Amino acid sequence: MNLEPKQEAPGLAQARRRPAGKQNQRRFNKNNIMSKQEKELADNFAKIILTARENKGWTQAQLGQRMAETVNVIKSAESGKPPADSVIKKFEMILGIELMVEASSDHQSMIGQPSNSRGMTIGDYLKDLR
Repeated sequence: MNLEPKQEAPGLAQARRRPAGKQNQRRFNKNNIMSKQEKELADNFAKIILTARENKGWTQAQLGQRMAETVNVIKSAESGKPPADSVIKKFEMILGIELMVEASSDHQSMIGQPSNSRGMTIGDYLKDLR
């Protein structure tokens, strides 16, 4: 019946073959958000979608049918509600537009910058609310 114990687990044999320095190193490249190009939804995405649809001469219902989405999805996107990533890809493909643009670094970071200010604290925030 082949019930004798195995010599060594396959995972252990594989781990022993790796160089010593790489044993604890994991591969996070696939899901590492810092290694991906950062893109964000364009600020004027609703206007881009509306203009592209009107240029093609389609109604919201026709666009929804071509995208296999409901009219409500089209209406909400054209009114300014950010659509799901899968819907964004459909808009880009069907209308031939680009909605995802390079992320702008408009935010201010105080890390690593010399400053006389201590920055905002929770107390400062709560004071502003009063």
